[in-house]
Amino acid sequence: MDVVSALTSALPATAVITDPDSMDAYRWDRANDPDAGVPVAVVRATSTAEVQTVVRIAAEAKVPIVPRGAGSGLSGGSSAIAGGIVLSLDTMREISIDPVTRMATVQPGAFNAEVKAAAAEHGLWYPPDPSSFEFCSIGGNIATNAGGLCCVKYGVTTDYVLGMTVVLADGRAVKLGGPRLKDVAGLPLTKLFVGSEGTLGVITEVTLRLIPAQLPPTTVVAMFPELADATNAVLDIAKAMRPSMLEFMDKPSINAVEDELKMGLDREAEGMLVIQSDEPGEHSSVQAKIIEEICNNNSASECYLTADPDEGEAFVTARRIAIPAVEKKGALLLEDVGVPLPKLGDLVLGIEKIAADRQVTIAVIAHAGDGNTHPLLVLDPKDEDQQKRAQIAYGEVMDLATGLGGTITGEHGVGRLKAPWLAPYLGEDVMELNHRIKQALDPDNIFNPGSVYTGLV
Repeated sequence: MDVVSALTSALPATAVITDPDSMDAYRWDRANDPDAGVPVAVVRATSTAEVQTVVRIAAEAKVPIVPRGAGSGLSGGSSAIAGGIVLSLDTMREISIDPVTRMATVQPGAFNAEVKAAAAEHGLWYPPDPSSFEFCSIGGNIATNAGGLCCVKYGVTTDYVLGMTVVLADGRAVKLGGPRLKDVAGLPLTKLFVGSEGTLGVITEVTLRLIPAQLPPTTVVAMFPELADATNAVLDIAKAMRPSMLEFMDKPSINAVEDELKMGLDREAEGMLVIQSDEPGEHSSVQAKIIEEICNNNSASECYLTADPDEGEAFVTARRIAIPAVEKKGALLLEDVGVPLPKLGDLVLGIEKIAADRQVTIAVIAHAGDGNTHPLLVLDPKDEDQQKRAQIAYGEVMDLATGLGGTITGEHGVGRLKAPWLAPYLGEDVMELNHRIKQALDPDNIFNPGSVYTGLV
């Protein structure tokens, strides 16, 4: 079977891309996987029916499919496969808001920011808030169960997914869940597809829960001369309250951001916290004062409190741009290991030691309030020895996190970068369960082979 001919015959001419230069833009996500292959075609589907057509053709020919959203992933989860099909959902961007039920019906290519904006027109809010919210897609967020800056109080993507339409490996489109807040009929299959990284099916529409608009927050920014003081402050804040944001940056990330924004951040500080409270009325400022006191009690060298929304947003922006700011220092190996909150200090200090021992730069930013860290290993593309040390450090960071009772990924996904560490993390029995589910839903392994699950045939 000539797959390209079958695709071009069954789909609109504009939907199928075979020119190598044009396909190049669809071969990588932000992880820049060096092993990304050259697909036989990129298909830009515009509907569930078109996705079904692509899947049926691929299933008959047993050709792999890599579902792709905006390409903003950080784990190599949408790296193209040589001889496969990249199924891009980037043109499927429709959004419909129902203000009565406080729900949104969204196609997977819509950006997170577009959903937020559409909800805001009705006085509503979609809380999941990755730093890349302006250019990451809802489908990609669901694929990795993305979290973000507000998840410490408001939860992650799965907490807002009520239903979806999924195209299965045989081309059937099934509807899971729907616009109902309570529904326990059958197994919770909707949740199974959240975080499945394109390995079980292709999501073509989702129903999302919305909540009333967030109240204006009060912001506290604290600088610390010692890492341990910053992480201890996180624990003390978490014991006392549930802030709407509790973010961390270490010295390398503070300096990278200051190089970019020149906003007067303390370059000598070892740690920085950005904390917000969005409690109603005076409760926000009261909570912020308690946060300020906690930070000062943990030896903060500087503590700044503001109720001005623009000033607060400036510090949130500083946290959001940390990854691209560090990326300007060299190529990156990105991680998102997470640990139980009491182990946050051990993780951050352990990463600092790994960086020193391996003589590599590791900038650490974190959704500190839920123990999810993003260590960023900076690579010098011209220094092979440094790259080897960084690769060793990458594994040591993962081993450190799991040794502390943590995980190899909190929200970026396993993808291809972390696949070698999945089986040791899950253990033999749980890995076998994962394989059984994968094989039951995708017996020919056409969906994103090589991502997440290695060794399947």
